[in-house]
Amino acid sequence: MLYRFRIILDAEEDVFRDIEIMADDTLEDLHNTILQSFGFDGTEMASFYISDDDWNQGEEISQFDITEGTGSVRLMNETAIDDVVSESQTKLIYVYDFLNMWTFLVELAEVAEPEPGMDYPNLMFVHGQLPLTAPEKDFQAETDDLGPEFDDDFDVDDYDDLSFDENWN
Repeated sequence: MLYRFRIILDAEEDVFRDIEIMADDTLEDLHNTILQSFGFDGTEMASFYISDDDWNQGEEISQFDITEGTGSVRLMNETAIDDVVSESQTKLIYVYDFLNMWTFLVELAEVAEPEPGMDYPNLMFVHGQLPLTAPEKDFQAETDDLGPEFDDDFDVDDYDDLSFDENWN
């Protein structure tokens, strides 16, 4: 089985790549294909996240296990693409370089049969140029998630009303 993906840079400009990859390849194979198709050198860490239809980030599938034995994590090199992507679960989020947060929306566009004699993965289509720096992200929490002690009127730049002695630990 062959999966055709569209990988879209999460930015205002249209920058995307269409690739074909075997469904039983690993997420590490997909990671390497994304790196090559966008021209990254592969020296930074990355993760995939299972996503719902509204692009909400779910379970992480990591490139490396950095839990130091404190928990279990799914790894790219141990996870087949068809274990996390199907015709009913079509979306992943891919983050490369956690300092710059290059974020890509990965969507299964089509399931097909491989063509005899064709090598996969295959870069099918390229649109747009990758910017020199990662697009800015606007991280916003939902106000319900901020908790009851969140003061929406608090001015973080106004220190005059704070007593140093009262707030010293």
